[in-house]
Amino acid sequence: MFITAAVLAEICSALPLSGSIYIWSAESAGPKYARFFGFIVAWWSTTAWMTFAAGNCQTTANYIVSQLAVWEIDFPGGIGNDNVKWRALIWAISEGVLLVSVAINYLPPRWYSFVFKFSVALYGLDFLLCVIWLPIGVHRTYGFRSAKDVFTMTYNGTGAPAGWNWILSFLFTAGTMIGFDASGHIAEETKNASVVAGRGIISSVVATGVLGFATTILFLFCTPDLDTLFALEAPQPFVQIYALALGKGPSIFMTVIATVGLILSTSVAIVAASRLIFAVARDGVLPLSGWIGKVDSQRQPRNAVTIMFGFGALILCTILPSQVAFTSLVSAGGIPTTAAYGLIALLRLTMTPNEFKGSHFYLGRWRKPFYVAAVLFNAIVFAVQISPFFFPTDAETFNFSCVILGAATVFGILSWYIVPEDKWLRREQVEQQLRATEEPLEAEGSRPSTSYDPAAIAAAKRID
Repeated sequence: MFITAAVLAEICSALPLSGSIYIWSAESAGPKYARFFGFIVAWWSTTAWMTFAAGNCQTTANYIVSQLAVWEIDFPGGIGNDNVKWRALIWAISEGVLLVSVAINYLPPRWYSFVFKFSVALYGLDFLLCVIWLPIGVHRTYGFRSAKDVFTMTYNGTGAPAGWNWILSFLFTAGTMIGFDASGHIAEETKNASVVAGRGIISSVVATGVLGFATTILFLFCTPDLDTLFALEAPQPFVQIYALALGKGPSIFMTVIATVGLILSTSVAIVAASRLIFAVARDGVLPLSGWIGKVDSQRQPRNAVTIMFGFGALILCTILPSQVAFTSLVSAGGIPTTAAYGLIALLRLTMTPNEFKGSHFYLGRWRKPFYVAAVLFNAIVFAVQISPFFFPTDAETFNFSCVILGAATVFGILSWYIVPEDKWLRREQVEQQLRATEEPLEAEGSRPSTSYDPAAIAAAKRID
């Protein structure tokens, strides 16, 4: 994934525009096919980010309701997705979490700087508690798993062939590293964007990869034996693991931290995603683009935030009739992004391998090996994400995310066909940015990244 980040950082540095990933796809395809691939990836990326917000809200709800299992509180009809009353509870809490996450985005910009800094501090605290307090609790209670169990034991709970069952493990690890292109969404509001935005892509992947790897290994040592693990009934098993290792009372504290952190994470994701949706609408790709692509008196893309709220609230309603339907919808959150990562690398390899030499992160003679590696890696991750997770597959276990990706692709093609070429992205913006990339770095830091007015980031200051 670091190689994929390097590929994206290269083109992000050359084109630090709010449309980010969709503009990168368009320009990677070259002038002849720019609109076609740009429209498709625009629909992919907006679908991914809007469904991600809804999925995050349900994850937050799962943390909250898992305390019922910890304290052995009976729920009418039982705890399980086959109980419509339980699904209604999850839905109501999820909608409330979404409302709070969106409401934070309506705060005055000068206040959001504090929200962002508090979020980072809370994530740091959560990480430290998980790597220090949790292992101490495990050592004092049920004990660590052996190194042999952690590194050699396998378990096939999917029914898939052994090889594919192992490949499916990429679903967890790769999923945590999707979305690092977010710094490109706010590039127009970033000082020295051709350097800072690209650096943000690479640094986020390095931090997530290093810390995520260490945390994953630690959690494997801290997880109870499989019999105990599979006996846990909470929607979020980690809440019960906290209770087993730390006690019921401390598990509430850890749940509160996780819940607040997820709410703030969703809010920050909405900040980045709303800029992407705003830019896509500004360029005339989406329905109601004229309204979505407007900013308010404070230069905030409030309409894009409102669209995210409406779309997310609507998706969450699918929890009520069927948890399978909702799971299929939110599972599509990462798939379009993975597909876009791989597509950009493929287009750079086949269409524009010698372009964007003015990028501050130009890959030079390593570019083609990096493009090939990024294509292959993202193809593997993509195959995992669209694969059924249980075999044999039926209507209850079928992964409908590929159908959703196909629908987004169809909408992208229809938009490409319907929207006139002169209504799309103003070509002079891209050309101007490409020329700006060729200028000396010292000159770039003394001027805005673009000459037109973007929507202001929700933070009080520009990102340095």
